[in-house]
Amino acid sequence: MSILIMNGPNLNFLGIREPGIYGNENYGGLCEQIEKKAGELGIEVDIFQSNHEGDLIDRIQAAYSDGTEGIIINPGALTHYSYALRDALSSINIPKIELHISNVHQREEFRQKSVTAPVCDGQIVGLGLFGYDLALEAIQKIVEKSK
Repeated sequence: MSILIMNGPNLNFLGIREPGIYGNENYGGLCEQIEKKAGELGIEVDIFQSNHEGDLIDRIQAAYSDGTEGIIINPGALTHYSYALRDALSSINIPKIELHISNVHQREEFRQKSVTAPVCDGQIVGLGLFGYDLALEAIQKIVEKSK
């Protein structure tokens, strides 16, 4: 099983940006955590991060034909206003989970609206980096069920 893990703007600044909200672990530590959990589950992962909306859209479009079977995406701030990212996600028929480290529903009002969640199969919020482990377990089950 091949799963694409996508992280949007500023996720590369984990451990630097607002550690009170996002924690002290850096992005490299998150990637190691994801790879370890994927290995335990027997899943191949491609971890992709970009601060650029167009790069994220290009990678989603590539997933259409590169054998990707599921997508876990933390769109960062693009969650709240990127209709282009939403359209890219909705254009491919691959299971998708939206993920957020913080509980966006307890934060500023603008963060409580997601334009991307409606085109995803589910959403995980507020569980810190542990949410990535749960998302891997969930996407594995969703992909297996869709076969």
